[in-house]
This record gives sequence, C-alpha cells and structure tokens, in this order.
Amino acid sequence: MGRQRYFTPNEVSLHNTVDDLWVSFLGKVYNLTPLCEKYKGDVLLKPIIQSAGKDISHWFNPKTKEIRTHVDPLTGCVIPYCPNGRFIHIPPPYPDADWANDFGRPWWRDESYLVGILSKKTRNIKIINTLTSQEQVIEVCSEETMSEILSRYVKYNAHAASYTWKYDGNNLDMNKTLEENSIPDEDEEFYKLSMNDDTFLQAIHLYFNDDLTED
Repeated sequence: MGRQRYFTPNEVSLHNTVDDLWVSFLGKVYNLTPLCEKYKGDVLLKPIIQSAGKDISHWFNPKTKEIRTHVDPLTGCVIPYCPNGRFIHIPPPYPDADWANDFGRPWWRDESYLVGILSKKTRNIKIINTLTSQEQVIEVCSEETMSEILSRYVKYNAHAASYTWKYDGNNLDMNKTLEENSIPDEDEEFYKLSMNDDTFLQAIHLYFNDDLTED
C-alpha cells in the first residue's frame, strides 16, 4: 500500500454538499458521499450534512476514538453525546423495535471511507518558473515531500517534472519535505511581524532542463 495522501483543511472544505461530502476527524479525512447515497432521505443524515467539509473531531473521544458519551439525566444511562442531533449508526436513547442494528461496522470505524490524512500544519510557498517568470503561491502540507508538492503544482505547469527545483541556489531532494530541505516554516515570525502578504514568502525556483544542451 502506498503512502497516504495529505489534505489541507481548505481542500476538505470544498467537499461540502450531500453529493460530495467529506469530513475530517481525529487527524484523518473521510469521504462520506457513499454513506449519504446509502441513507438518502434519512433524517439521521442531517447532522452529517450540516457538518459537510468540516472537522468533527469534537464528536469523538480522542482516547477511545468512539463517539463521546454522557449520562442521560432522565435515565442515568450512559448514551452517545450528540449535541447536533442523533445521526446514522447511533442507537436511539431508548429501546426501539424499529431500529435496525445490522449495519455491521459504524461509519466512523469503516476504513473504506478513508481518503487520507489531515495536515497538522499547512504553509504557503512561492514557486517561480525562471523560464517564463511566472510566480505561483500555493498552499501545501508541511508533511508532504517535494514530489507531492510537485503534484499540486502540475495544474499550473504541466511540465513541472522537467524542471530542476532549487531553493537558495541548492537543488532540492524531491523525496524530502520542505523542512528536510532546509526551507524553514516562517509563518509564526511573519505573523508576529504582521508580514502577512506573499512578498516575503520563501521562493522555490524552477530551472528548465534543456535536453538540447546535451550532446
């Protein structure tokens, strides 16, 4: 199995409709679109639809990775805590003969919905194509290798792999992250100095590999 893909919270937030619904929780990203299709029209989908594109880690106990629970003040029973309303695969608070519990694994434990990992820290970088002088600022995940960042940049330059990637005059190791390539994350310093525009972003320079220069 290959390395799992990293996603930024902004990327997750784009999938915010019932026909294309992603959420993140406990550091992972899930595509719940098939779940929405399976239970289409069910009132128990409502809390999930309302949370489309968002992080729902607060629904879970981080230690057990299960839905949070609380004591029902009326019955004294421990029941799932659902402040947004009961949702798919959560049992009713009281015995109900109509509730079907034959669904197998609840969706939050079903790895088939898993699409990747939520980045713990994103950062913006500036990429300058020295051949065309085109500049592009893109948001990336700090955990990504340069090859994975190249995959993000390809939509701006289809031939990105035909360039040598450099920072501060040094060739970048495409199998390493920005930090491992000695490109420090200066977001915090920029924030303290109120330097929140793109002018001062670290720039990666791309140099076209001209195959015609080789005999």
